[in-house]
Amino acid sequence: MNSNLKKRPISKWAEDDRPREKLALKGKSALSNAELIAILIGSGNSQKSAIDLSQEILNEVNNNLIELSKLDISDLTAFKGIGEAKAISIIAALELGKRRLSSKVLAKKKISSSKDAYELFLPELIDRYDEQFKVLFLDRANQLIINKSIGIGGFAGTVADPKKIFKLALQYNASSMILGHNHPSSNTKPSDQDINLTKKICRAGSNLDILILDHIIVGNDGYYSFADEGIL
Repeated sequence: MNSNLKKRPISKWAEDDRPREKLALKGKSALSNAELIAILIGSGNSQKSAIDLSQEILNEVNNNLIELSKLDISDLTAFKGIGEAKAISIIAALELGKRRLSSKVLAKKKISSSKDAYELFLPELIDRYDEQFKVLFLDRANQLIINKSIGIGGFAGTVADPKKIFKLALQYNASSMILGHNHPSSNTKPSDQDINLTKKICRAGSNLDILILDHIIVGNDGYYSFADEGIL
């Protein structure tokens, strides 16, 4: 880090040198431990920036986060610029980290058939008076990453923007997707618009190596699967 930055408050630094902005621009892994703690405490003291003060605290525990987690409020408030509120923020963050290690990883739903996808879409798409377009974003093992709403329309159809869909796919690092929308009429036969939109999204997906596994049309009494019907 540029030594001149240490002489100026964080608010005067370039955006990508500020911890909060750096996290937003480059991701959490790009930040040092001192920068992460600086986000928690917000500000330093008259002589040191938040990052310098955070590094001072880390130096006292040999840059070991386990040792840092052993400090109590009185230990932390001994540092100039760390009041009770900042000390509590540090202690709470470290405690959350410890609890995270003991938490069980949530089992991901694996999509093995059109019926699996239909059952995920059904609760939000059944008994609606308007059309809603949703996408299941999946990892390489066909496990669900997230189920996202893309667009809501009226009685005549819904608008699903492929740019928005693929922006989300890249954001969630999805390897494949399953499209889904409902027909309020309960007639699950795809319209020409449904078919054309599906083909358009499939073409875009092939350019990005993101596979479109299926498109499910949900009605009140069942569903239509593009993959099952062999028209994907």
